[in-house]
Amino acid sequence: MSSAILEKGVRVRFAPSPTGHWHVGGVRTALFNWLFARSQGGSFILRVEDTDRERSSKEYEIEMIEMMRWLGFDWDEGPDGEWVEGKWQESSRGEYGPYHQNQRTEAYKKKLEGLIENGKAYYCYCAKEDLDAERQMLLSQGLPPKYGGHCRALHSAPQGKTAQVIRFKTPEIEIEFNDLIRGRVKFNAELFGDFVIAKRVGDPLYNFAVVVDDDAMHISHVIRGEEHLSNTPKQILIQRALNLKEPIYAHLPLILAKDRSKLSKRYAETSLLEYREKGFLPDALLNFLALLGWHPAGDREIFSIKDLVKEFDFSRIQKSGAIFDEEKLLWLNREHIRGLPEEELIEKISPFLVRKNLNPDRERLRAFVALEKNRIKTLAEFVDNAWFFFVLPEYSPSLLVWKNSSVQETKETLQKILESFEGLHNDLFNREDILNMLQPIIDENGKGNVLWPLRVALSGQETSPDPLDIAEALGAFETRHRVAEAIKKIITLT
Repeated sequence: MSSAILEKGVRVRFAPSPTGHWHVGGVRTALFNWLFARSQGGSFILRVEDTDRERSSKEYEIEMIEMMRWLGFDWDEGPDGEWVEGKWQESSRGEYGPYHQNQRTEAYKKKLEGLIENGKAYYCYCAKEDLDAERQMLLSQGLPPKYGGHCRALHSAPQGKTAQVIRFKTPEIEIEFNDLIRGRVKFNAELFGDFVIAKRVGDPLYNFAVVVDDDAMHISHVIRGEEHLSNTPKQILIQRALNLKEPIYAHLPLILAKDRSKLSKRYAETSLLEYREKGFLPDALLNFLALLGWHPAGDREIFSIKDLVKEFDFSRIQKSGAIFDEEKLLWLNREHIRGLPEEELIEKISPFLVRKNLNPDRERLRAFVALEKNRIKTLAEFVDNAWFFFVLPEYSPSLLVWKNSSVQETKETLQKILESFEGLHNDLFNREDILNMLQPIIDENGKGNVLWPLRVALSGQETSPDPLDIAEALGAFETRHRVAEAIKKIITLT
Protein backbone atom coordinates (compact mmCIF):
# COMPACT_ATOMS: atom_id res chain seq x y z
CA MET A 1 0.00 0.00 0.00
CA SER A 2 2.93 2.35 0.58
CA SER A 3 3.28 3.23 -3.10
CA ALA A 4 -0.36 4.32 -3.15
CA ILE A 5 -0.06 6.79 -0.31
CA LEU A 6 0.33 10.41 -1.29
CA GLU A 7 2.78 12.90 0.23
CA LYS A 8 0.41 14.02 2.98
CA GLY A 9 -0.31 10.43 3.96
CA VAL A 10 -3.67 8.71 3.99
CA ARG A 11 -6.51 11.24 4.05
CA VAL A 12 -10.02 9.93 3.46
CA ARG A 13 -13.42 11.53 3.72
CA PHE A 14 -16.97 10.45 4.38
CA ALA A 15 -19.21 12.80 2.45
CA PRO A 16 -22.94 12.12 2.95
CA SER A 17 -25.80 14.16 1.54
CA PRO A 18 -28.29 15.03 4.33
CA THR A 19 -31.36 14.24 2.21
CA GLY A 20 -32.69 11.28 4.20
CA HIS A 21 -32.14 9.00 7.18
CA TRP A 22 -28.69 7.50 7.56
CA HIS A 23 -28.95 3.82 6.59
CA VAL A 24 -26.70 0.76 6.51
CA GLY A 25 -25.10 1.50 3.13
CA GLY A 26 -23.88 4.88 4.31
CA VAL A 27 -22.68 3.48 7.60
CA ARG A 28 -20.61 0.81 5.86
CA THR A 29 -19.00 3.45 3.63
CA ALA A 30 -18.13 5.55 6.68
CA LEU A 31 -16.81 2.45 8.47
CA PHE A 32 -14.46 1.38 5.68
CA ASN A 33 -13.08 4.92 5.35
CA TRP A 34 -12.65 5.22 9.12
CA LEU A 35 -11.01 1.79 9.45
CA PHE A 36 -8.62 2.51 6.61
CA ALA A 37 -7.61 5.87 8.10
CA ARG A 38 -7.14 4.46 11.59
CA SER A 39 -5.28 1.35 10.42
CA GLN A 40 -2.89 3.52 8.36
CA GLY A 41 -2.41 6.27 10.93
CA GLY A 42 -4.16 8.67 8.55
CA SER A 43 -6.91 11.30 8.76
CA PHE A 44 -10.67 10.78 8.55
CA ILE A 45 -12.66 13.82 7.44
CA LEU A 46 -16.41 14.43 7.61
CA ARG A 47 -17.85 16.58 4.83
CA VAL A 48 -21.56 17.28 4.42
CA GLU A 49 -22.43 17.52 0.73
CA ASP A 50 -25.38 19.89 0.93
CA THR A 51 -25.23 21.72 -2.39
CA ASP A 52 -28.77 20.47 -3.06
CA ARG A 53 -30.36 23.07 -0.83
CA GLU A 54 -33.95 22.09 -1.62
CA ARG A 55 -33.51 18.47 -0.46
CA SER A 56 -30.87 18.90 2.23
CA SER A 57 -32.14 18.91 5.80
CA LYS A 58 -30.40 20.01 9.00
CA GLU A 59 -32.50 17.43 10.83
CA TYR A 60 -30.95 14.59 8.83
CA GLU A 61 -27.47 16.01 9.32
CA ILE A 62 -27.94 16.20 13.09
CA GLU A 63 -29.24 12.61 13.13
CA MET A 64 -26.25 11.40 11.11
CA ILE A 65 -23.74 13.12 13.40
CA GLU A 66 -25.49 11.74 16.48
CA MET A 67 -25.30 8.23 15.03
CA MET A 68 -21.63 8.64 14.10
CA ARG A 69 -20.83 9.57 17.67
CA TRP A 70 -22.91 6.64 18.97
CA LEU A 71 -20.91 4.29 16.73
CA GLY A 72 -17.61 5.82 17.84
CA PHE A 73 -16.60 7.44 14.53
CA ASP A 74 -14.42 10.41 15.38
CA TRP A 75 -13.14 12.76 12.68
CA ASP A 76 -9.86 14.60 12.69
CA GLU A 77 -10.46 18.11 11.41
CA GLY A 78 -13.05 20.59 10.30
CA PRO A 79 -13.62 24.17 9.18
CA ASP A 80 -11.98 25.54 12.34
CA GLY A 81 -8.52 25.02 10.88
CA GLU A 82 -6.67 25.27 7.59
CA TRP A 83 -3.55 24.16 5.75
CA VAL A 84 -0.72 26.63 6.39
CA GLU A 85 2.55 26.14 4.52
CA GLY A 86 1.76 22.49 3.91
CA LYS A 87 0.70 21.74 7.48
CA TRP A 88 -2.69 21.55 9.14
CA GLN A 89 -3.17 24.01 11.98
CA GLU A 90 -5.53 22.50 14.52
CA SER A 91 -8.45 24.22 16.19
CA SER A 92 -7.66 25.45 19.66
CA ARG A 93 -10.92 23.85 20.81
CA GLY A 94 -9.65 20.39 19.93
CA GLU A 95 -12.95 19.40 18.34
CA TYR A 96 -14.58 19.98 14.99
CA GLY A 97 -17.84 20.22 13.22
CA PRO A 98 -18.03 18.82 9.68
CA TYR A 99 -17.16 20.72 6.54
CA HIS A 100 -20.18 21.98 4.60
CA GLN A 101 -20.22 22.39 0.85
CA ASN A 102 -22.74 25.23 1.03
CA GLN A 103 -20.07 27.29 2.84
CA ARG A 104 -17.57 26.88 0.00
CA THR A 105 -19.40 28.71 -2.79
CA GLU A 106 -16.54 31.07 -3.58
CA ALA A 107 -14.11 28.20 -4.10
CA TYR A 108 -16.44 26.57 -6.62
CA LYS A 109 -17.16 29.85 -8.37
CA LYS A 110 -13.47 30.55 -8.93
CA LYS A 111 -12.82 27.11 -10.41
CA LEU A 112 -15.91 27.27 -12.65
CA GLU A 113 -14.98 30.66 -14.01
CA GLY A 114 -11.50 29.34 -14.78
CA LEU A 115 -12.89 26.43 -16.79
CA ILE A 116 -15.18 28.73 -18.78
CA GLU A 117 -12.37 31.19 -19.50
CA ASN A 118 -10.14 28.34 -20.70
CA GLY A 119 -12.85 26.98 -23.00
CA LYS A 120 -13.22 23.75 -21.06
CA ALA A 121 -16.79 24.50 -19.95
CA TYR A 122 -19.58 26.61 -21.41
CA TYR A 123 -23.04 27.99 -20.78
CA CYS A 124 -25.92 25.99 -22.22
CA TYR A 125 -29.12 27.76 -23.27
CA CYS A 126 -31.15 24.72 -24.34
CA ALA A 127 -34.64 24.48 -22.89
CA LYS A 128 -35.51 21.46 -20.75
CA GLU A 129 -38.33 20.48 -23.11
CA ASP A 130 -35.93 20.33 -26.07
CA LEU A 131 -33.42 18.27 -24.09
CA ASP A 132 -36.11 15.83 -22.98
CA ALA A 133 -37.27 15.40 -26.58
CA GLU A 134 -33.69 14.82 -27.76
CA ARG A 135 -33.14 12.26 -25.00
CA GLN A 136 -36.27 10.29 -25.90
CA MET A 137 -35.33 10.27 -29.57
CA LEU A 138 -31.86 8.86 -28.82
CA LEU A 139 -33.25 6.22 -26.49
CA SER A 140 -35.81 5.14 -29.10
CA GLN A 141 -32.90 4.55 -31.52
CA GLY A 142 -30.90 2.60 -28.95
CA LEU A 143 -28.28 5.32 -28.67
CA PRO A 144 -26.67 6.80 -25.51
CA PRO A 145 -28.90 9.66 -24.29
CA LYS A 146 -26.14 12.26 -24.35
CA TYR A 147 -26.32 15.99 -25.02
CA GLY A 148 -25.99 16.88 -28.71
CA GLY A 149 -23.62 19.78 -28.16
CA HIS A 150 -25.90 22.53 -29.56
CA CYS A 151 -24.31 25.28 -27.45
CA ARG A 152 -20.76 23.95 -27.50
CA ALA A 153 -19.42 26.36 -30.12
CA LEU A 154 -21.39 29.46 -29.08
CA HIS A 155 -19.32 32.56 -28.25
CA SER A 156 -22.23 34.61 -26.95
CA ALA A 157 -25.76 34.10 -25.69
CA PRO A 158 -28.44 33.59 -28.35
CA GLN A 159 -30.78 36.56 -28.55
CA GLY A 160 -33.51 36.44 -25.95
CA LYS A 161 -32.18 33.33 -24.20
CA THR A 162 -30.84 32.84 -20.69
CA ALA A 163 -28.23 30.31 -19.70
CA GLN A 164 -29.86 27.26 -18.10
CA VAL A 165 -26.76 25.33 -16.94
CA ILE A 166 -22.99 25.09 -17.31
CA ARG A 167 -21.65 22.07 -19.21
CA PHE A 168 -18.24 20.46 -19.22
CA LYS A 169 -16.67 20.13 -22.68
CA THR A 170 -16.01 16.40 -22.73
CA PRO A 171 -13.09 15.22 -24.88
CA GLU A 172 -13.62 12.11 -27.00
CA ILE A 173 -11.08 9.95 -25.19
CA GLU A 174 -10.93 6.77 -23.16
CA ILE A 175 -10.60 7.19 -19.40
CA GLU A 176 -8.65 4.47 -17.59
CA PHE A 177 -7.87 4.32 -13.88
CA ASN A 178 -6.83 1.80 -11.28
CA ASP A 179 -9.41 0.92 -8.67
CA LEU A 180 -7.94 -0.58 -5.48
CA ILE A 181 -10.74 -3.15 -5.40
CA ARG A 182 -11.60 -3.69 -9.09
CA GLY A 183 -8.25 -3.22 -10.76
CA ARG A 184 -8.06 -1.44 -14.14
CA VAL A 185 -11.34 0.21 -15.17
CA LYS A 186 -12.02 1.83 -18.55
CA PHE A 187 -14.74 4.21 -19.75
CA ASN A 188 -15.35 5.75 -23.17
CA ALA A 189 -15.88 9.45 -22.45
CA GLU A 190 -17.51 9.92 -25.84
CA LEU A 191 -20.60 8.20 -24.45
CA PHE A 192 -21.09 10.89 -21.76
CA GLY A 193 -21.56 13.88 -23.98
CA ASP A 194 -21.05 17.34 -22.47
CA PHE A 195 -22.44 16.75 -18.97
CA VAL A 196 -23.79 19.43 -16.64
CA ILE A 197 -21.43 20.55 -13.84
CA ALA A 198 -23.38 23.53 -12.44
CA LYS A 199 -26.74 25.25 -12.61
CA ARG A 200 -24.90 28.56 -12.49
CA VAL A 201 -21.45 29.76 -11.43
CA GLY A 202 -22.35 29.84 -7.73
CA ASP A 203 -24.41 26.66 -7.78
CA PRO A 204 -22.26 23.61 -8.70
CA LEU A 205 -23.52 20.04 -9.01
CA TYR A 206 -22.09 17.00 -7.25
CA ASN A 207 -19.43 15.89 -9.74
CA PHE A 208 -17.83 19.31 -9.85
CA ALA A 209 -18.04 20.24 -6.16
CA VAL A 210 -16.64 16.91 -5.00
CA VAL A 211 -13.58 17.32 -7.22
CA VAL A 212 -12.82 20.80 -5.90
CA ASP A 213 -13.32 19.71 -2.30
CA ASP A 214 -11.25 16.54 -2.55
CA ASP A 215 -8.33 18.57 -3.89
CA ALA A 216 -8.70 21.38 -1.34
CA MET A 217 -8.81 18.84 1.51
CA HIS A 218 -5.87 16.83 0.13
CA ILE A 219 -7.90 13.62 -0.07
CA SER A 220 -5.60 10.74 -0.95
CA HIS A 221 -8.20 7.94 -1.31
CA VAL A 222 -11.85 8.11 -2.33
CA ILE A 223 -13.59 5.05 -0.86
CA ARG A 224 -17.28 4.82 -1.72
CA GLY A 225 -20.03 2.50 -2.95
CA GLU A 226 -20.08 0.83 -6.35
CA GLU A 227 -23.03 3.01 -7.39
CA HIS A 228 -20.55 5.90 -7.71
CA LEU A 229 -18.31 4.06 -10.17
CA SER A 230 -19.90 5.79 -13.19
CA ASN A 231 -19.15 9.21 -11.62
CA THR A 232 -15.44 8.52 -11.42
CA PRO A 233 -14.45 9.08 -15.09
CA LYS A 234 -16.36 12.37 -15.13
CA GLN A 235 -14.55 13.50 -12.00
CA ILE A 236 -11.20 12.47 -13.46
CA LEU A 237 -11.95 14.56 -16.55
CA ILE A 238 -12.69 17.58 -14.36
CA GLN A 239 -9.53 17.00 -12.31
CA ARG A 240 -7.43 16.93 -15.45
CA ALA A 241 -9.10 20.05 -16.80
CA LEU A 242 -8.29 21.87 -13.54
CA ASN A 243 -4.76 20.42 -13.35
CA LEU A 244 -5.52 18.72 -10.02
CA LYS A 245 -4.04 15.56 -8.57
CA GLU A 246 -6.18 12.46 -8.97
CA PRO A 247 -6.92 10.61 -5.71
CA ILE A 248 -6.82 6.83 -5.55
CA TYR A 249 -10.25 5.27 -6.00
CA ALA A 250 -11.84 2.24 -4.37
CA HIS A 251 -15.47 1.25 -4.99
CA LEU A 252 -17.06 -1.01 -2.40
CA PRO A 253 -19.29 -3.93 -3.48
CA LEU A 254 -23.05 -3.58 -3.47
CA ILE A 255 -25.04 -4.83 -0.50
CA LEU A 256 -27.49 -7.48 -1.74
CA ALA A 257 -30.42 -9.48 -0.37
CA LYS A 258 -29.94 -13.18 0.48
CA ASP A 259 -31.12 -14.18 -3.02
CA ARG A 260 -28.51 -11.76 -4.47
CA SER A 261 -31.21 -9.37 -5.66
CA LYS A 262 -31.27 -5.66 -4.89
CA LEU A 263 -31.61 -5.06 -1.16
CA SER A 264 -35.25 -4.31 -0.34
CA LYS A 265 -36.29 -0.90 0.99
CA ARG A 266 -37.04 -2.57 4.32
CA TYR A 267 -33.30 -2.80 4.90
CA ALA A 268 -31.74 -0.43 2.37
CA GLU A 269 -33.69 2.55 3.69
CA THR A 270 -33.88 1.55 7.34
CA SER A 271 -32.57 4.37 9.48
CA LEU A 272 -29.71 3.57 11.79
CA LEU A 273 -31.88 5.06 14.53
CA GLU A 274 -34.16 2.03 14.25
CA TYR A 275 -31.30 -0.35 14.96
CA ARG A 276 -30.37 1.65 18.04
CA GLU A 277 -33.98 1.72 19.20
CA LYS A 278 -34.25 -2.06 18.78
CA GLY A 279 -31.24 -2.53 21.02
CA PHE A 280 -28.38 -3.35 18.68
CA LEU A 281 -24.92 -2.66 20.07
CA PRO A 282 -22.60 -0.33 18.11
CA ASP A 283 -19.78 -2.89 18.06
CA ALA A 284 -22.15 -5.59 16.77
CA LEU A 285 -23.44 -3.38 13.96
CA LEU A 286 -19.92 -2.39 12.93
CA ASN A 287 -18.78 -6.02 13.16
CA PHE A 288 -21.64 -7.03 10.85
CA LEU A 289 -21.08 -4.21 8.36
CA ALA A 290 -17.33 -4.83 8.22
CA LEU A 291 -18.04 -8.40 7.11
CA LEU A 292 -20.24 -7.08 4.28
CA GLY A 293 -17.50 -7.08 1.69
CA TRP A 294 -14.38 -7.62 3.82
CA HIS A 295 -12.93 -10.95 4.92
CA PRO A 296 -10.49 -11.31 7.81
CA ALA A 297 -7.43 -13.49 7.35
CA GLY A 298 -8.79 -16.38 9.45
CA ASP A 299 -12.19 -17.85 10.32
CA ARG A 300 -12.86 -15.46 13.18
CA GLU A 301 -16.19 -13.59 13.01
CA ILE A 302 -16.50 -11.73 16.31
CA PHE A 303 -14.64 -8.40 16.34
CA SER A 304 -14.71 -5.34 18.56
CA ILE A 305 -14.08 -2.00 16.86
CA LYS A 306 -10.50 -2.07 18.23
CA ASP A 307 -10.04 -5.53 16.75
CA LEU A 308 -11.29 -4.31 13.37
CA VAL A 309 -8.79 -1.45 13.29
CA LYS A 310 -5.99 -3.90 14.09
CA GLU A 311 -7.08 -6.54 11.56
CA PHE A 312 -8.34 -4.35 8.70
CA ASP A 313 -6.54 -4.97 5.41
CA PHE A 314 -7.81 -3.21 2.28
CA SER A 315 -6.59 -6.03 0.05
CA ARG A 316 -9.19 -8.34 1.60
CA ILE A 317 -12.18 -6.37 0.33
CA GLN A 318 -14.12 -8.43 -2.21
CA LYS A 319 -15.39 -7.33 -5.63
CA SER A 320 -18.67 -9.26 -5.63
CA GLY A 321 -21.81 -8.13 -3.85
CA ALA A 322 -22.10 -8.60 -0.09
CA ILE A 323 -25.14 -10.41 1.33
CA PHE A 324 -27.20 -8.66 4.00
CA ASP A 325 -28.34 -11.42 6.37
CA GLU A 326 -30.44 -10.15 9.27
CA GLU A 327 -30.11 -13.50 11.04
CA LYS A 328 -26.34 -13.05 11.00
CA LEU A 329 -26.74 -9.54 12.41
CA LEU A 330 -28.93 -10.84 15.25
CA TRP A 331 -26.45 -13.64 15.96
CA LEU A 332 -23.56 -11.20 16.13
CA ASN A 333 -25.53 -8.87 18.40
CA ARG A 334 -26.30 -11.78 20.71
CA GLU A 335 -22.63 -12.74 20.85
CA HIS A 336 -21.59 -9.17 21.63
CA ILE A 337 -24.25 -8.96 24.37
CA ARG A 338 -22.93 -12.19 25.88
CA GLY A 339 -19.43 -10.74 25.87
CA LEU A 340 -20.37 -7.60 27.81
CA PRO A 341 -19.40 -7.33 31.50
CA GLU A 342 -22.49 -7.58 33.69
CA GLU A 343 -22.42 -3.98 34.92
CA GLU A 344 -21.97 -2.61 31.38
CA LEU A 345 -24.90 -4.68 30.13
CA ILE A 346 -27.08 -3.39 32.97
CA GLU A 347 -26.19 0.19 32.00
CA LYS A 348 -27.11 -0.46 28.37
CA ILE A 349 -30.39 -2.17 29.27
CA SER A 350 -31.51 0.49 31.77
CA PRO A 351 -32.76 3.03 29.16
CA PHE A 352 -35.06 0.34 27.72
CA LEU A 353 -36.54 -0.25 31.17
CA VAL A 354 -37.07 3.48 31.69
CA ARG A 355 -39.12 3.62 28.48
CA LYS A 356 -41.49 1.07 30.03
CA ASN A 357 -41.56 2.92 33.36
CA LEU A 358 -39.77 0.02 35.05
CA ASN A 359 -37.34 0.75 37.84
CA PRO A 360 -36.27 -2.46 39.63
CA ASP A 361 -33.68 -2.26 42.38
CA ARG A 362 -30.11 -2.92 41.28
CA GLU A 363 -29.71 -6.33 42.92
CA ARG A 364 -32.98 -7.63 41.49
CA LEU A 365 -32.10 -6.31 38.03
CA ARG A 366 -28.69 -7.95 38.23
CA ALA A 367 -30.37 -11.29 38.91
CA PHE A 368 -32.79 -10.83 35.98
CA VAL A 369 -29.97 -9.85 33.61
CA ALA A 370 -27.89 -12.87 34.61
CA LEU A 371 -30.81 -15.14 33.68
CA GLU A 372 -31.60 -13.51 30.33
CA LYS A 373 -28.11 -12.54 29.16
CA ASN A 374 -27.57 -15.70 27.11
CA ARG A 375 -31.10 -15.76 25.69
CA ILE A 376 -31.58 -12.27 24.23
CA LYS A 377 -30.52 -11.11 20.77
CA THR A 378 -31.17 -7.39 21.34
CA LEU A 379 -31.34 -5.09 24.36
CA ALA A 380 -35.01 -4.36 23.65
CA GLU A 381 -35.67 -8.09 23.70
CA PHE A 382 -34.61 -8.19 27.34
CA VAL A 383 -37.64 -6.13 28.30
CA ASP A 384 -39.91 -8.31 26.16
CA ASN A 385 -38.47 -11.59 27.45
CA ALA A 386 -38.06 -10.50 31.05
CA TRP A 387 -41.31 -8.56 31.36
CA PHE A 388 -42.75 -11.30 33.56
CA PHE A 389 -40.06 -10.56 36.15
CA PHE A 390 -41.54 -7.11 36.62
CA VAL A 391 -45.23 -7.72 35.93
CA LEU A 392 -46.76 -11.20 35.89
CA PRO A 393 -48.74 -11.47 32.64
CA GLU A 394 -52.27 -12.82 32.48
CA TYR A 395 -52.40 -16.52 31.58
CA SER A 396 -55.02 -19.24 31.28
CA PRO A 397 -55.41 -21.43 34.41
CA SER A 398 -55.34 -24.52 32.15
CA LEU A 399 -51.73 -23.69 31.24
CA LEU A 400 -50.74 -24.74 34.77
CA VAL A 401 -51.68 -28.38 34.11
CA TRP A 402 -48.80 -30.61 33.00
CA LYS A 403 -49.59 -33.09 30.20
CA ASN A 404 -51.66 -35.97 31.60
CA SER A 405 -51.92 -34.53 35.09
CA SER A 406 -55.36 -33.50 36.35
CA VAL A 407 -56.56 -30.13 37.59
CA GLN A 408 -56.97 -31.53 41.11
CA GLU A 409 -53.45 -32.98 41.13
CA THR A 410 -52.03 -29.67 39.89
CA LYS A 411 -53.85 -27.76 42.64
CA GLU A 412 -52.55 -30.11 45.32
CA THR A 413 -49.00 -29.88 43.94
CA LEU A 414 -49.09 -26.07 43.96
CA GLN A 415 -50.36 -26.11 47.54
CA LYS A 416 -47.47 -28.36 48.57
CA ILE A 417 -45.00 -26.04 46.79
CA LEU A 418 -46.43 -23.03 48.62
CA GLU A 419 -46.26 -24.82 51.95
CA SER A 420 -42.61 -25.71 51.35
CA PHE A 421 -41.84 -22.02 50.89
CA GLU A 422 -43.83 -20.77 53.88
CA GLY A 423 -40.92 -20.85 56.29
CA LEU A 424 -38.81 -18.53 54.11
CA HIS A 425 -38.67 -14.90 55.08
CA ASN A 426 -35.59 -13.64 53.22
CA ASP A 427 -36.27 -11.76 50.02
CA LEU A 428 -33.58 -13.59 48.06
CA PHE A 429 -32.92 -17.30 48.28
CA ASN A 430 -30.67 -19.50 46.18
CA ARG A 431 -31.36 -22.21 43.66
CA GLU A 432 -29.88 -24.97 45.80
CA ASP A 433 -32.17 -24.15 48.75
CA ILE A 434 -35.21 -24.06 46.48
CA LEU A 435 -34.40 -27.46 44.95
CA ASN A 436 -33.84 -28.99 48.40
CA MET A 437 -37.25 -27.75 49.50
CA LEU A 438 -38.94 -29.07 46.38
CA GLN A 439 -37.12 -32.40 46.11
CA PRO A 440 -39.56 -34.38 48.32
CA ILE A 441 -42.48 -33.12 46.22
CA ILE A 442 -40.63 -33.98 42.99
CA ASP A 443 -39.86 -37.48 44.31
CA GLU A 444 -43.53 -37.99 45.12
CA ASN A 445 -45.17 -36.45 42.05
CA GLY A 446 -42.56 -36.44 39.29
CA LYS A 447 -40.34 -33.65 37.98
CA GLY A 448 -42.67 -32.39 35.25
CA ASN A 449 -45.72 -32.35 37.53
CA VAL A 450 -43.87 -30.03 39.90
CA LEU A 451 -41.62 -27.83 37.79
CA TRP A 452 -44.12 -27.21 34.99
CA PRO A 453 -46.85 -25.59 37.14
CA LEU A 454 -44.13 -23.74 39.06
CA ARG A 455 -42.74 -22.37 35.77
CA VAL A 456 -46.16 -21.14 34.65
CA ALA A 457 -47.00 -19.75 38.08
CA LEU A 458 -43.80 -17.70 38.16
CA SER A 459 -43.63 -16.60 34.52
CA GLY A 460 -47.11 -16.96 33.03
CA GLN A 461 -45.39 -18.51 29.99
CA GLU A 462 -44.75 -21.90 28.41
CA THR A 463 -41.12 -21.06 27.68
CA SER A 464 -38.88 -19.28 30.14
CA PRO A 465 -35.65 -19.78 32.05
CA ASP A 466 -35.50 -22.63 34.56
CA PRO A 467 -38.22 -22.05 37.21
CA LEU A 468 -35.70 -22.58 40.01
CA ASP A 469 -33.59 -19.76 38.56
CA ILE A 470 -36.69 -17.58 38.21
CA ALA A 471 -37.60 -18.21 41.84
CA GLU A 472 -34.10 -17.28 42.97
CA ALA A 473 -34.23 -14.06 40.94
CA LEU A 474 -37.73 -13.14 42.14
CA GLY A 475 -36.97 -13.80 45.81
CA ALA A 476 -38.98 -15.64 48.43
CA PHE A 477 -41.76 -13.09 48.92
CA GLU A 478 -42.63 -12.64 45.22
CA THR A 479 -42.28 -16.38 44.55
CA ARG A 480 -44.78 -17.23 47.31
CA HIS A 481 -47.13 -14.52 46.07
CA ARG A 482 -47.16 -15.84 42.51
CA VAL A 483 -47.67 -19.45 43.57
CA ALA A 484 -50.59 -18.34 45.75
CA GLU A 485 -52.11 -16.51 42.77
CA ALA A 486 -51.71 -19.67 40.67
CA ILE A 487 -53.67 -21.66 43.26
CA LYS A 488 -56.50 -19.11 43.04
CA LYS A 489 -56.52 -19.54 39.28
CA ILE A 490 -56.52 -23.34 39.28
CA ILE A 491 -59.40 -23.39 41.79
CA THR A 492 -61.60 -21.72 39.15
CA LEU A 493 -61.25 -24.94 37.08
CA THR A 494 -62.34 -27.33 39.86
